[in-house]
Amino acid sequence: MRKKTYLKLVDYQTEQSEKHLNEVRSIHKEMRGYKHDFHHHLQTLKGQLEAGEIERALAYIEQLDTQLMLVDTLLKTGNVSLDAILSAKIAKAEAITVTVKANVPDILTISDLELSIVIGNLLDNAIESCRTVTGERFIRIFISMKGTMLYFSMLNTAGPKKKKTGSLFATHKDGVHGFGLRRAEAILEEHGGWVKYNSEDGAFTSEFLVPAIE
Repeated sequence: MRKKTYLKLVDYQTEQSEKHLNEVRSIHKEMRGYKHDFHHHLQTLKGQLEAGEIERALAYIEQLDTQLMLVDTLLKTGNVSLDAILSAKIAKAEAITVTVKANVPDILTISDLELSIVIGNLLDNAIESCRTVTGERFIRIFISMKGTMLYFSMLNTAGPKKKKTGSLFATHKDGVHGFGLRRAEAILEEHGGWVKYNSEDGAFTSEFLVPAIE
């Protein structure tokens, strides 16, 4: 690899790591904000009900329900870091139906940063793909252990079947083309794992398997 390309890859990796970390911080800050406001909402509702303003209280509850629908509660996969990574990314997936089924140990041999880069980049790619289509948009994620191996599978909405170049498919992302997914591949390979993708008309799948517990 040429030195210039390598330096760009290092810069990209650092930028993406900081981006994922900031997204995690953002979702936690937002959730803390709702927790802080919860007491005030209860006091408002209590006052309205004590004053006999039932319709007003119901309208207030409807407003709260609408706001809460915009904030995804933290997932509970069994792994705190994975909860944070997925929650931060899913919070960015506006107008996309995301379903997650996951059961993962809290301690893994792959580091939190590596897990963030791998899953973060795969989810970024899925969100980008969903935004290129009209109609139903969805991302379905399944994560579990297969013995000592961590298995990840994701199906998402996509446009027409994509053309493959090497091990990757074409993307509309700006910046350093393909570096995110290449870095994800490199991390999995370093741990003795693999990743593969499949593109069909209307759908795209990503999956990986990697040793994750001793």
